Amino acid sequence: MHSATPPRAVVGAFLLAATAAFAAPAHASDHLDTPTVIADPRADIGDLYAWTSADGRRLELVMTIVGHTFSDRLDYVFHVDSGSKFGHTTATTTITCHLATPDEMECRAGHGDWARGGNTMPDGLEGRDARFRVFAGPRDDPFFNNVKGTRAAYQAAVAAIHAGAAIDVAGCPAFDATTAHEIHEQWRHTEGGPAKNLLAGWTPASLVVSIDIASVAKGGRSLAIWASTSEGDRRIDRAGRPLTGNALLGTSASDEVADRLKEAYNAATPSTSGRFVAEIEKNLALYDGFDGRCGNAFLADAKVRAHRYRPLARLLADDRLWVNAASATCTQPFAVELAALGGHAEWANDCGGRTPLYDAVDVYRSLLANGTTRGIDDGVDRDEHDHSATVFPFLAAPDAAGYTR
Repeated sequence: MHSATPPRAVVGAFLLAATAAFAAPAHASDHLDTPTVIADPRADIGDLYAWTSADGRRLELVMTIVGHTFSDRLDYVFHVDSGSKFGHTTATTTITCHLATPDEMECRAGHGDWARGGNTMPDGLEGRDARFRVFAGPRDDPFFNNVKGTRAAYQAAVAAIHAGAAIDVAGCPAFDATTAHEIHEQWRHTEGGPAKNLLAGWTPASLVVSIDIASVAKGGRSLAIWASTSEGDRRIDRAGRPLTGNALLGTSASDEVADRLKEAYNAATPSTSGRFVAEIEKNLALYDGFDGRCGNAFLADAKVRAHRYRPLARLLADDRLWVNAASATCTQPFAVELAALGGHAEWANDCGGRTPLYDAVDVYRSLLANGTTRGIDDGVDRDEHDHSATVFPFLAAPDAAGYTR
């Protein structure tokens, strides 16, 4: 391990990055990340979910929108890229929905099936050729997150860096065992007490699609999925995996520079996102230090000191949810990536993706911190509502006790 102390300027930039990242609000996986979506939350994608049905015949898709209604100016799009194996897609099917009014919409699945009409019932609207079903309306988002505990954990990390914790050449802070324990304890509690889900009862507008896999798997049953909102040819927001856009972009920059970076990221596509690898790589280093060990993040390259996080940064910059559509068993977030890149044969037959039942954020953070699916735990293990991975439209109905911020 490189033991020399980094230049003062590097340490200062790192502290700025950490402080900025920890001060930012963390609501949904991809929430209020740019001035454009703050100005119109109806264009702001909160979360994306994708998985296969229990009978193996359909791909289930959910996009939650931070605004409580949909905009008649925008297109809401699921992009389903397909190929024969992980990392290589050769065909794309888009499912595009436009809502003229809150209860009148049109959705088209590529050049095939389409649906048009009113949408006021939970069983949704069926396509003309019965290849897909769509629902649009307010639902309870199953994303759960101990936001206050997360902030406290980050603040404990920043305090340790201010107190002199060494930072290695790759940017990873060397926290001692006491600090690592404090970080984990803060993460698992809310203001010193039991962990609380800040998002309890959150009810965004939700777009739900259940579509025959054969309609979207044109290139093969390895699917890579992302969502976007756009106005005409202008893409406003995009989302794939939880947290990448919010947690790993612009944390060491001024607000003005960070805003430009995130606006550019949202306007990009997975195929044009290579230019964000260096930025993501820079911010992965902090997460790797949370367990008190540097160099054990998922895909960290122990042979490369300064750029050990580049393989993971490349994976995350692509920012698509990978689904193994040859499987009807969905139990493990990142199963496709773990099987293909991490040598986890036990998940080779899992669909991966993200169901409404996954504790995806804990898995995501654990992979960044220690390279496994466990270890970072925010103390909140499930949503307060009962959601489903099998009963359309999957997300629980909102209730009067919920909130719509």
